[in-house]
Amino acid sequence: MTISKKQQGSELEIALSGRLDTTTAPQLESELKQSIEGVTALKMDFSELEYISSAGLRVLLAAQKVMNKQGSMVICHANDTIMEVFEITGFVDILTIEE
Repeated sequence: MTISKKQQGSELEIALSGRLDTTTAPQLESELKQSIEGVTALKMDFSELEYISSAGLRVLLAAQKVMNKQGSMVICHANDTIMEVFEITGFVDILTIEE
């Protein structure tokens, strides 16, 4: 998995490519912990993300909990496979997901 980030003031955009699974979830978790302080708007671009596992969902849930306290988090450009995972797990009701 590759993580790219762009920050402008208190807005942070993180783009993921590849697979967010048991192996790569700790990498994203670490990156978020380092980068999220003081961020009021977190945008996660999933246009290049191919797969997400339960470990990846756990990291997203933790990030959402932090962002609920300090601002907003949006996930955009998730493919049909990832959207199906979000729908089956009920994450569509927890996360803000945009096209």
